[in-house]
Amino acid sequence: MAGLSGGNDGPGSAGGTVLAFPRAGSVQVAFDRAELMRILDLYGRMVAAGLWRDYAIGFDRDAASFSAYKRTAERPSARVEKRPSLRAKQGMWALYGEAGQVLKRGHDLAGVLSPLERKLMKVVDG
Repeated sequence: MAGLSGGNDGPGSAGGTVLAFPRAGSVQVAFDRAELMRILDLYGRMVAAGLWRDYAIGFDRDAASFSAYKRTAERPSARVEKRPSLRAKQGMWALYGEAGQVLKRGHDLAGVLSPLERKLMKVVDG
């Protein structure tokens, strides 16, 4: 294996292989345990009510998303997105509807999930 030091890289040489450090900006955004537990708790209750059947989780460098589906072949019924770059502006949490419209934005997850909680209460009570 050739090194980048330019010298002799044999077993008795003083030269070694130079390895590049990974870029600091390549870290992906993810949900922490408490956030994911809150989202999955809501998902479980929506499944029990018959409103959702499937989900998908996506992690990217800029955002993490949780999509819930009523039927697998359709667009998601709801999508919760965490985008830390918007923390100081609109809030890092966003809730998107089936057509892709923004239903709610905010700084805390509980406030953003409240429209889904209300929808669940209407189904359970009604």
